[in-house]
Amino acid sequence: MADTPHIVLVHGAFVDGSGWEGVYRLLAAKGFKVTVTQHPTASVPGDVAYVTRAIEAHNGPAILVGHSYGGLVITEAGRHSQVKALVYVAAWVPDEGESVNTLIGRLPTDGPVPPLAPRDGFLFVDPDKFPDAFAQDVDRATAEFQAIAQLPWALESAGGAIGEPAWKTRPSWFLVSADDRMIPPPAQRDMAARAGSKVTESPGSHSIFVSHPEAVARLVEEAAAEAFAPAA
Repeated sequence: MADTPHIVLVHGAFVDGSGWEGVYRLLAAKGFKVTVTQHPTASVPGDVAYVTRAIEAHNGPAILVGHSYGGLVITEAGRHSQVKALVYVAAWVPDEGESVNTLIGRLPTDGPVPPLAPRDGFLFVDPDKFPDAFAQDVDRATAEFQAIAQLPWALESAGGAIGEPAWKTRPSWFLVSADDRMIPPPAQRDMAARAGSKVTESPGSHSIFVSHPEAVARLVEEAAAEAFAPAA
């Protein structure tokens, strides 16, 4: 259908777009046009440029879906005129002038600390701890492969701040992963509330987009139905 919204799936740090396969298949089966970005997570402007090219690859309206650091990317890229809605999946949701580092700095210091290891200007999750910290509900073999196939996350992108956030002018939805060990669920709820997002919760690890693709696809469908509903 010509008026079918274009869904752009934007991965976060340490993983790439292949993790969206389950979500992609569910949305494509419903007739959505779906693009999966493969941005390098080397800088915020560079990643936003990748997403912008994906938006402009199709004429017409788009919905951006961002996981983790991808939430920051869609918050910046979402000001594009073709973007009509934002969907956050266990994501960072900054305000103007904030970076992921800013948001991490506000987390309680008495909670669990993600096992991040900096090396040569990039961050990694300790491969031995990755399965239990990032993907405890993903089958072990897949989680172990994710651990050794990590996409390095540049310290520059972790510290990159955004301009005016798109959620101030676009409707947004947020899927809270209730068992997340990377971004605490209370922090997810707080960011969603600040952005005025419509919130859904589901059991799931930080890799909820891999372990529960149906929950993600269902929320994207809801966002599409509401964002593109005919005017009364």
